[in-house]
Amino acid sequence: MNISVRTARPAEYAPLGDITAQAYLQDGLLDFGESDSYLGELRAVARRAAAADVLVAVDGERLLGGVTFVPSGGPMADIARPGEAEIRMLAVARDARGQGAGEALVRACVDRARATTGCTAVVLSTQRTMRAAHRVYERLGFTRSPERDWNPLPELADITLLTYELTL
Repeated sequence: MNISVRTARPAEYAPLGDITAQAYLQDGLLDFGESDSYLGELRAVARRAAAADVLVAVDGERLLGGVTFVPSGGPMADIARPGEAEIRMLAVARDARGQGAGEALVRACVDRARATTGCTAVVLSTQRTMRAAHRVYERLGFTRSPERDWNPLPELADITLLTYELTL
């Protein structure tokens, strides 16, 4: 497989939204399944692209997955502080997993962060069950930052997102 990472094209927004939504659904990451309100956010790639950088991993013309890179705060940031970039909504199509697409997307985000003036760290949130993703983050030098763990739905006490940080 020859994986490359680049900025998503508008024609790829809908397919990437489907890949992202299906990845979260198939992995059981949405507490309310098909009725989860976050599903709409996962599909809203055009909205993300208007507020942040949406990157895709491709093999030729085949779309493998994507990620949202938030270079310096703004409406797409969940946990980034001043001087930090944030990685959000990383997803790889089920049939493309285990072949390096996810790692290539994370590396591309780290490279972008290093090229961003004043950026000192990259942060991200992840669910406890995303163990394969945790291994990728740790292999690339990210460390857990449990003091930043948070709950996106405070009314549901059992949803805590783990945070990771990479100091640049």
